[in-house]
Amino acid sequence: MRIFDPHIHMTSRTTDDYTAMYEAGVRALVEPSFWLGQPRTSPGSFYDYFDSLLGWEPFRAAQHGIAHHCTIALNPKEAGDPRCVPVLDELPRYLVKDGVVAVGEIGYDSMTPAEDTALAVQLQLAADHGLPALVHTPHRDKAAGLRRTLDVLRESSLPPERVVLDHLNEATVGEAADSGCWMGFSIYPDTKMDEVRMVRLLRLHGTDRVLVNSAADWGRSDPLKTRAVGDAMLDAGFTDDEVDQVLWRNPVAFYGQSGRLEPELEPAPPAEPATHEGNSILRGGE
Repeated sequence: MRIFDPHIHMTSRTTDDYTAMYEAGVRALVEPSFWLGQPRTSPGSFYDYFDSLLGWEPFRAAQHGIAHHCTIALNPKEAGDPRCVPVLDELPRYLVKDGVVAVGEIGYDSMTPAEDTALAVQLQLAADHGLPALVHTPHRDKAAGLRRTLDVLRESSLPPERVVLDHLNEATVGEAADSGCWMGFSIYPDTKMDEVRMVRLLRLHGTDRVLVNSAADWGRSDPLKTRAVGDAMLDAGFTDDEVDQVLWRNPVAFYGQSGRLEPELEPAPPAEPATHEGNSILRGGE
């Protein structure tokens, strides 16, 4: 089973997670930019973080045989903080980088006017740079947040087939499917969706335009939930081809719209000794 996790926050994970993911079949991933759990206090902290998504994390992933890509954006959680808004002006210099395959995460957290502005600006940046967009639907009042998101999308220059609406559930999947956008589902141990509910939705809505991710971060989450969905699909009678479509071909098709996915996706074995800017991931070895 080959797996492309289209939304996972590896900055928050350990090297042991990379090893376990490879053993489970993960060969490629996309890491969206997001918040850090506490507020950033200056734009500079964003730029160091963006640089790590383009440098250190691809290096770390490659040591474990996994191709790493990222999305860049001012995330919804911090879009309303005046200290962070200047980041919007600096995004164009990051959106031209080879490893960036979408603008994201963008969308809503508290559904404020400042978030309206940040969403509209970044959808336009995606259109201007020929990139798809990864849109975060809010965790609170999700149905209203989705409708507000779709209103802004309809006013933007970005066509729906270049947008994935993420963190969907049973209450929002129907409207998302009708919009023509791609549908993203985050599989968690306790919150959001789980693999059993995901299989039910796949039976109802099919496997087209569906992205399944672990979204694993520093909270209670599991970077192997994509594999759990694949196993649950097989147990429920889905074919190997349908599993491959959901867990591999769909992410490749969506992010392939950026024109920046590597043809083979799997990185070559690293040269030894491998370092990034003088640093390796080895500790305690000879």
